[in-house]
Amino acid sequence: MSGSGMNLAVIPARGGSKRVPRKNVRDLCGRPALAWTVDAAIRSGLFSAVVVSTDSTEIAEAAKASGAEVPFLREAALADDLTPSSLVTLDALDRLEREGRTFERVCQLMPNCPLRTDEDIRNGFRVLVDSGAEAALSVCGFGWLNPWWSMKASADGRLEPVHPEALSKRSQDLPDIVAPTGAAWWATAGALRMHRTFYAPDRRGFRIPFVNGLDIDTWEDWHLAEALLAAREGGRGRCTP
Repeated sequence: MSGSGMNLAVIPARGGSKRVPRKNVRDLCGRPALAWTVDAAIRSGLFSAVVVSTDSTEIAEAAKASGAEVPFLREAALADDLTPSSLVTLDALDRLEREGRTFERVCQLMPNCPLRTDEDIRNGFRVLVDSGAEAALSVCGFGWLNPWWSMKASADGRLEPVHPEALSKRSQDLPDIVAPTGAAWWATAGALRMHRTFYAPDRRGFRIPFVNGLDIDTWEDWHLAEALLAAREGGRGRCTP
């Protein structure tokens, strides 16, 4: 694709996961979990650099073994529970620029979304370039759940509709709603520096399959990812269902 050599992939992989300890390096279907993200980035053919930003030497070693660069260890101030991932990616972009490596576009790939594919990444690139937008975010539908019919639950179990006007409408008559997933977020380098977030004012969404957007936060998510990867990759010799 035109201009692909000026693209940077950043994979933020913090070492302090609490709900699923050592999430980024734990074996997921025969490979360290973050290796699935590194592999998708490399196979996309879009990046002149695939960089993992981490504060952990264990993660750094796994990232390098998977084919990514780890040119620095992230500072502790950017490795807590509160730091937005966008700032971590911006930090990596700025560090590389100080080394004389410049990029026109940057893609943030969260390692807790191991089912996103290289084609998902390429689709985001196309949307960013073809639309001329500042950013393009991966989004997906809500699967079998209808967000228009969501309820707020009180402590005593009472339910209050979030969108009461939608309860009397058929699902097919309601507007489509999508949710961002951290699978692949693209932005121009200039926009990321200006806004310090991928939620730039001029942003687009590109839809990826619901399964590909799975975000691992809990053990339930982890076990689901294992099952889905085994089903998808078993025929390729990488997983045994």
